[in-house]
Amino acid sequence: MEGIFGRNGLIARYHPDYEYRPGQVAMAEAVATALEQRHHLLVEAGTGTGKTLAYLVPAIATGRRVIVSTGTKNLQEQLFFKDVPFLQKILPKKFKATVLKGRSNYVCLHRLKRAEQAPVLEGLAEADYFNEINHWAYQSESGDRAELTTLPEYLSFWRHIDARSDICLGQKCPSFDQCFITKARQSALESDIVIVNHHLFFADLALRDKEWGQVLPDYSAVIFDEAHQIEDIAMQYFGATTSNFQVDDLLGDISRLMINDVEAAREITKAVARTARMAENFWLNFTGTDARTSMTTLGGEGRFVIRPQMFARRRRDGTVEATPPGERYLNLKAALDRLVASLQVVKEPPAEMDAILRRVEQLRFDLDFILFEDNELFVTWCERRGRGVFLQATPIDASEILNDRLFSQVETCVLTSATLTSADSFSFIRARLGIEQADEMIADSNYDYENQSLLYLPPKMPDPRDSGFTQAAADEIVRLLNASQGRAFVLCTASSQMQTLRELVEPHIDFPVLMQGEGSRSGLLERFRSTPHCVLFATASFWQGVDVRGEALSCVIIDKLPFAVPSDPVVAARQRYIDQHGGDSFGQYSVPSAVITLKQGVGRLIRSATDRGVISVLDPRLVTKKYGQQFLRSLPPSRITRKIEDVEAFFADSDEDN
Repeated sequence: MEGIFGRNGLIARYHPDYEYRPGQVAMAEAVATALEQRHHLLVEAGTGTGKTLAYLVPAIATGRRVIVSTGTKNLQEQLFFKDVPFLQKILPKKFKATVLKGRSNYVCLHRLKRAEQAPVLEGLAEADYFNEINHWAYQSESGDRAELTTLPEYLSFWRHIDARSDICLGQKCPSFDQCFITKARQSALESDIVIVNHHLFFADLALRDKEWGQVLPDYSAVIFDEAHQIEDIAMQYFGATTSNFQVDDLLGDISRLMINDVEAAREITKAVARTARMAENFWLNFTGTDARTSMTTLGGEGRFVIRPQMFARRRRDGTVEATPPGERYLNLKAALDRLVASLQVVKEPPAEMDAILRRVEQLRFDLDFILFEDNELFVTWCERRGRGVFLQATPIDASEILNDRLFSQVETCVLTSATLTSADSFSFIRARLGIEQADEMIADSNYDYENQSLLYLPPKMPDPRDSGFTQAAADEIVRLLNASQGRAFVLCTASSQMQTLRELVEPHIDFPVLMQGEGSRSGLLERFRSTPHCVLFATASFWQGVDVRGEALSCVIIDKLPFAVPSDPVVAARQRYIDQHGGDSFGQYSVPSAVITLKQGVGRLIRSATDRGVISVLDPRLVTKKYGQQFLRSLPPSRITRKIEDVEAFFADSDEDN
């Protein structure tokens, strides 16, 4: 590794921005050892370590197929289009790499042909888009919708022509040989490095014991970049989930089946119509939009817990009766049973029938599990977003599942991120993910945080729960923005707080203001970079995976310590589970989880060796609470001040240097 990453190594000779980074060399050596000795490794590698090359080079050298799983498509594309071609050019060992995305990113040629004869467009305006996709699909090498750069991000008919697994016909498909999924999987089988994202990795892992849906080739090593995200992503695929959109798609696909059996087709049409009516009634349990009934809904906008007693109650004589919401579910279940019966008697059924029946069976199982399974290892909950109603059963504790399905089955797992530790300890991530045996290392960053950054903690801030906190925070933000001349992110822990702070701050500053929600994330970032002295107010999605280098981002202001919302059903269930099993949920879960999130937010500031800037955390609990020391010990070693005059002097010095 020294011969590749060292001062006279291969990278030094060929990379235009080469810097010798001891942390990068140490990380590369640790990854190489883990791959060679076939054990697991946890690596915290701060910004500036150069971690992508530090794990790619030993992965290539090992000679085994290695899966690289990332948290974002942006990092996937950086690896595949930048890092991999560079290494293919300079390394003596030849290797092949491929990138795979989730199946819904690819067009299905079979469904596309069927859509030409079926009504899938919501309006004439989409006809041109459909024709463009139809033309593109037969010219494309990958079938990846990312190639369609001139089309809108949202196309209502895409879900009718994509290649997701629950509608895949596999080898029965007449377009199997030309299928983009077939080609992508074949390319992966021929590759040494397969680059995926966490969603695809865990979707594939959840399907590994089934005969359908698997995409990834077999592997004996996997590297997780941005590994701090994998608990929440993995749990989406080891529980149960359904939604009104999923039911609508299923019934729409059944309606579009080509059935020559006239009598059976008539019965299916009736069964689909009845199921649609019963489904609409069932979803009213969660939306309450039917003014004709005196029904009490089970919850409002947002997230709320679902309990079995909402759908069935026990009488005094011990018998069980359905509640009104339960009656609506029983009616839907009866309609689904009738639908299955009508599908099973079709003479000479189309090739799609097996997949359709599998989807109906899965829907029935998922609904039963979510509504009636009283299992302490799962939390069942509903989320309302706009017109969508999503029902989910989520495992409370990921550790046993991930240990059984991943860490005990795969020879080498390397987990790396800029934020894996809390107060220099990996114990939190180990406990949450069930990693029993693994080496650990913290790779030193190449940045000089003491000279490049300043951490400002305001001296007189009320407690965040105090009614005066928001106004006090707005006053501090105005002072900071005037000192930094804009050029700042204001990162908030809630959308309502973001909007309120923007309204309070904007009249008192003379800088351009942007706010999350006013455009796509990529569009807002581009406007931020190109607009001098700009200020961006944002929430969760801008705390991580955002890279703005140079003086355009010279200040990051964080309103509160990012503790997870305690009323969130999954968070509350995890905390309760830890407490009920003799633990301390606040110390073992809430604090270390918030530490990792805060480190992500702070990490937006210093993105290169020449960046300089100020971080400010407005939450006084950093200094007034004992646990605040755990946060401070976890942050980069910046100078700390309580004086706004030091901030003003810092920016004055920076402006003179420029």
